Amino acid sequence: MPEPAYALLPEDWAARCKALGLPAFRAKQILQGLYRDRVAAWDALTTLPGDVRARLSQEAPLTLPREVERTPSGPDGVVKHLLEMADGERVETVWIPADGRVTQCVSSQVGCAMHCAFCASGQLGCVRSLAADEIVGEVMALAQIQGRYPNNIVVMGMGEPFMNYDAVLRALRVLNCQQGPNIGARHITLSTCGVVPGIERLAKEGVQFELSVSLHAPNDAIRDRLMPVNRRWPLAVLLPACDAYTAATGRIITYEYTLVRGLNDRPAHAAELIRLLRGRKARVNLIPLSPVAEFDGQTPPHADCLAFLDALLRAGIHTTMRRSRGRQADAACGQLRLRSQKGPAHGNQKP
Repeated sequence: MPEPAYALLPEDWAARCKALGLPAFRAKQILQGLYRDRVAAWDALTTLPGDVRARLSQEAPLTLPREVERTPSGPDGVVKHLLEMADGERVETVWIPADGRVTQCVSSQVGCAMHCAFCASGQLGCVRSLAADEIVGEVMALAQIQGRYPNNIVVMGMGEPFMNYDAVLRALRVLNCQQGPNIGARHITLSTCGVVPGIERLAKEGVQFELSVSLHAPNDAIRDRLMPVNRRWPLAVLLPACDAYTAATGRIITYEYTLVRGLNDRPAHAAELIRLLRGRKARVNLIPLSPVAEFDGQTPPHADCLAFLDALLRAGIHTTMRRSRGRQADAACGQLRLRSQKGPAHGNQKP
């Protein structure tokens, strides 16, 4: 069975070259061609003999997703790309420049099955999970377009990474490896809506990837409304799993908290969140809601967002607030794909 090139780690290439009867240095040439020179086809890797290139074309296909749409977001430089996989399914990836560095937000599934209330990714359900080479392919496709690799990777696009655990971890290992794109482990963030078995499994991997957990509520009643996953793994289960993760890895978890006007942004909610997180090794990232047509929540006034931030900071909780960026690019998860699936009329309904 062919193994896609972008799913293979250096040790896999060493074994492949050995099986082909090639000297060990050929594996290094292959990796340099793939990730330093970013060749688009095996025929372009002329350091390899022609018969080896022909065989690799059959046994290790070099396939990248095809860009079908690109939506720029004006002066902030945020660009969302809609990429099409070999089977015609489409996912989103976002290029986010800031302060001389670039973060790329990648998807792990085509759509999502978690149905978080304010996330457009789940509106059409989950079609399938991405293979490891497709996830790496999102980064390689944008590297071809942008002429460089991002400094940071966040697996915060379409899909729940822990529902596609094996493929996501393999892809991140490829992106992290020194002979590959060489993106530092602490510059790679996995974001989960709270799939506890995935958190428990990641704690045993021995990797230094960052972990963020979508919290979005200070209690189960509100979180049940926003995130159906909470009915399976409520806060009384989720937070101890997060504590165990921190104890095992030494890594501090970032809790994502989307502020929705009147629902979870009041001073009483801030006080409740403080009680929930006080004493825990935690960071909080506040995110003013990015409106989605299918969710009737509203973005809070900026003053209310700042008051919420100030309350957490005064309580000694390390808290930041994300700047609203990329709205012109449909940069909230799933919006561009959803618009392309439903057609122009849907796009005209966006706030």
